[in-house]
Amino acid sequence: MEIKYDNNGLVPAIIQDATTKNVLMLGYMNEEAYKKTIETKKVTFFSRSKQRLWTKGEESGNFLNLVELKNDCDNDSLLIQVNPAGPTCHKGTGNCWGEDNTPNYGFFSTLEAIIAERVANKDTAKSYVASLFSKGINKVAQKVGEEAVETVIEAMDNNDELFLYESADLLFHYLMLLQAKGFTLKDIEAELKGRHK
Repeated sequence: MEIKYDNNGLVPAIIQDATTKNVLMLGYMNEEAYKKTIETKKVTFFSRSKQRLWTKGEESGNFLNLVELKNDCDNDSLLIQVNPAGPTCHKGTGNCWGEDNTPNYGFFSTLEAIIAERVANKDTAKSYVASLFSKGINKVAQKVGEEAVETVIEAMDNNDELFLYESADLLFHYLMLLQAKGFTLKDIEAELKGRHK
């Protein structure tokens, strides 16, 4: 792999969780750190403050286990996908921006958080979600069934706009049912991964 190191013999290395796709940290490698990373499968950096090689986790045990290493289009920065063995940041957080390293499903994660917040607020007068939850799990499950039937009906028709509308309704209500049962998309992902061979 061709790597263009800067005038100090370093290249930036962006560390990304191979599973969650979250960016965990930024470090720098020299040629020796790069070679050691490839050889040991543990991400090793060149510490600019200590002026020596530094394998992440050498003291804490929170290693960054190498999954894949890519070079960018200009060969002057690396994207390193890892399986972290514990928190990445020395402050104990999942990444160096003070955040947990949890899966993010884009807008679906936002929607899960909105549903949870509205359920917690219990404002049945202003929130459809709170109102439906207040009627109990049977009503939530019934609504998922209704939306599933409507989605199937629209799937057999030629109106793609209505099919997408009903599909969105189904998914929205399904997210509510998951929460009513104490689960999230993360649990569904784990189940599907367990089935994947």
